[in-house]
Amino acid sequence: MQKKVDFLVVGSGIAGMSFALKVAPYGKVCLITKTKLEETNTSFAQGGIASVTYEPDNFDKHIQDTLICGDGVCDPEVVKLVVEEAPGQIRQLIDWGTQFDTEKNGKFDLAKEGGHSEHRILHHKDRSGAEIQRALMEAIRKNENIEVIENCFATELITQHYLGITVRRYMPDIECYGVYALNLATHTIDTILARVTVLATGGVGNVYYTTTNPPTATGDGIAMVYRAKGIIENMEFVQFHPTSLYNPQERPSFLISEALRGFGAVLRTLDGNELMTKYDPRGSLAPRDIVARAIDNEMKISGEDFVYLDATHLDPDGLKSHFPTIYNKCLSLGIDMTKDYIPVVPAAHFLCGGIKVDTWARTSINRLYAVGETASTGLHGANRLASNSLLEGIVYADRAAKDAIRVFQNYAFQESIPDWNDEGMTFPEEMILITQLHKEVQQIMSSYVGIVRSNLRLLRAFKRLEIIYEESEALYEKSKLSRKLCELRNLVNAGYLIIKMARERRESRGLHYTLDYPKKRIS
Repeated sequence: MQKKVDFLVVGSGIAGMSFALKVAPYGKVCLITKTKLEETNTSFAQGGIASVTYEPDNFDKHIQDTLICGDGVCDPEVVKLVVEEAPGQIRQLIDWGTQFDTEKNGKFDLAKEGGHSEHRILHHKDRSGAEIQRALMEAIRKNENIEVIENCFATELITQHYLGITVRRYMPDIECYGVYALNLATHTIDTILARVTVLATGGVGNVYYTTTNPPTATGDGIAMVYRAKGIIENMEFVQFHPTSLYNPQERPSFLISEALRGFGAVLRTLDGNELMTKYDPRGSLAPRDIVARAIDNEMKISGEDFVYLDATHLDPDGLKSHFPTIYNKCLSLGIDMTKDYIPVVPAAHFLCGGIKVDTWARTSINRLYAVGETASTGLHGANRLASNSLLEGIVYADRAAKDAIRVFQNYAFQESIPDWNDEGMTFPEEMILITQLHKEVQQIMSSYVGIVRSNLRLLRAFKRLEIIYEESEALYEKSKLSRKLCELRNLVNAGYLIIKMARERRESRGLHYTLDYPKKRIS
């Protein structure tokens, strides 16, 4: 099947859906997602969305908090842009139906999280992302100009490569004409052509064994752009959330929101001692990279598999009111967080790098935009400030929409694109070949490219991943496409890029900490 649309959106989180809503009045929109509309990183976000709302907070404070957390790698122009455009985008979310918690006087109930100097996190209990996702999905489904195709997996970007023209990285005239997409119901490959294409495909959490991300987070957009010779950057900066619920039988790991520490919860070692003050004067509210490394270090010293988060000294009714999802989840495992310590462990959570974009979300490939976690905007630098991610997604979706509306009619559809050819290919006789390689990728990345790294670990990971790359490509060359095979290729690509860029950064900086260069380089 071949389809033509003005705007093609790949991904259904806050960035993809808000872009779709903003461009819908101007042309035909097709939004595809490889599972269900609601299965996104946005849905899993607990804490909320950061924005300056009331005094004594101001833009300068939010900007400084973001820059400090980003450890010298943020783009100051981008930080200023996002922070100052935040309030307008919050109003847009509210207009679309998002309901943020308020106090009795009608003012927003603002939370505080690690690295923030003021209370500025708008939230909906402890399920803020799910509330935003709900509101956007309702608006999307009511919009007659937006076609949603679920269970549709974008596998490759269509560029001049498929016209027999050689494409090389850093060429200024690479163009994206749409995507080849695997229909997971029929196992056919559709050709979706678009005037402009937007990638909102999320992060790479499943390259690690322990992650808070849903199973869909396999680096699809990043891998597609890399294979299409686009520019990727800062992949070494993978944020591990310090506090996921320790429950080895469960994937993805259940997130224990940083807002709980903002509410007053304290990290403790297994013998009950307060953990963080010897690492940072901000204690349990230090930025995530510092807290995650501290927990990792304590676990290595003690040999234990987790540490504790203690909320037992806090008001029980307040805990239940502000954190009902966390309270009920813990209770289902026999943990009453008003009386019991919560066992927690760091888990892969967010990618600060990705597809390099400019301030209008344009990638290095013409007619292609990237928004949300899959994009590297320059906002997060070496470490994301808590609750800045949903904010980045909505601001950059708005900027991408404004630019796309301005230019999309200048682009004609490429009429010469061939259909996908898988003649003579078959499905692998044994799926164990794919699932085992998938597990090996996660084992390699978790063991050698985690919270703390070294040159030796990175070299070992690189060599082992190289073998998996050769085996997975050999499978790909002779196999009909399947979700598992495509995700394996994308995870291998993402893992390679993380290792490559970690090896190139010969310093410790933000989320990338290496034993060989424990001090960050002075610019």
